[in-house]
Amino acid sequence: MTTSSRSTSTTAATHDAPSRTELVARAAALRDRLWADAPQADRDRRLDEGTVAAIKDAGLFRLLTPRRFGGYETDARTLLDVVTELGRGCGSAAWVTGVLNAGNFVAALFPDEAREEVWGDSPDAGAALVLGPGAPARKVEGGALVTAKWPYSSGAWHCDWAVVVLPVQDGDAAPELFLALVPMRDTTVEDTWFITGLRGTGSNTIVVDGKTVPDHRLIPLAQALDSAIPPRHPEETLYRSSFSGMLLTSLLGAQLGEVRTGLELVLEKAPKRSINASNYTSQVQSVTFQTTVAEAATKIDTALFHAYRLTGDIDAHARRDEAPDVPTRVRVRTDSAYASRQCREAIDLLVSAHGTSAFAEFNPLQRIWRDVNVANRHAGFGAGIPEEMYGRVLLGEDPQAVSFLL
Repeated sequence: MTTSSRSTSTTAATHDAPSRTELVARAAALRDRLWADAPQADRDRRLDEGTVAAIKDAGLFRLLTPRRFGGYETDARTLLDVVTELGRGCGSAAWVTGVLNAGNFVAALFPDEAREEVWGDSPDAGAALVLGPGAPARKVEGGALVTAKWPYSSGAWHCDWAVVVLPVQDGDAAPELFLALVPMRDTTVEDTWFITGLRGTGSNTIVVDGKTVPDHRLIPLAQALDSAIPPRHPEETLYRSSFSGMLLTSLLGAQLGEVRTGLELVLEKAPKRSINASNYTSQVQSVTFQTTVAEAATKIDTALFHAYRLTGDIDAHARRDEAPDVPTRVRVRTDSAYASRQCREAIDLLVSAHGTSAFAEFNPLQRIWRDVNVANRHAGFGAGIPEEMYGRVLLGEDPQAVSFLL
């Protein structure tokens, strides 16, 4: 690393980060552009490079990057609010922004040598985050020799690094799970993202073939999940935040933003839309329509309440430089799953209220419906696992018998 880049990162430690209000305003200023670009991103199955550049120029990939490297080192609530605002324009752009910020949060858990490699030359560097384990790597002197693939890598086209889960086998011992920090120059990206919703995320497959990840870019997964890695510097209490909580917060914003836009669209069109096979010349005259949109709006409010509670829990522990306990971590995951389900149920109600034309290809409601339904099926939210874990905690049982993501 050059002397100049180290000097830049040291100087950056003293800079003032923008306020939450300022960062949300920057996201709001991008909304019209994102809305205009979203249909093409959906067709292309990736974000336009100009769109990504606009988000980067607004500093919105720096939310969870350490201040000493020019980042903003904000908090979970700011992450949620910024990504939600972006989601009002484009769900895929919001999802990628959330994931790359979450990846940066995890990259900040690594030793300073690794962090210097990531951000020493640019505070805008972004790291994808993939929690599905790849094929086992072999322990070698000074690191681990890796040949593996990681599918569903959101933002793979637009990141500089990837944080992946890597089983590492040392001799005949059982593999141990690590988080590995891999530069994208050591990877190839396979175009495998052919999914109904969130198509613009380009969540393709990252491939590493015969590369060595050095020891300073490997940290034990269990320690990261338990928030048991002390902050690299005393003032960096953000990195005491719940690992899974930060990940799930990063994924909630896209859903919250899109479903709020969906509600606005349905309400805006209602006065000029009749109801077929009825005497109503306007949807607003129908009591059924009124109660349906009211229920949808209440579900959106409920999702926001739970999202704000979970980010409040995350941030309170971080401010105290305190690792969150297991019951808190489980409730955070359950809150996120419940909020996500409320978003899905709200958009289902809204497209039904709007009518069959909601599913016409020209209608943005169908894209929002597809995006939110796919997002809600993310492993962090779906399959009833968060609720089962919460039930176990309430009954005095071990939630980690169900899932490691806690």
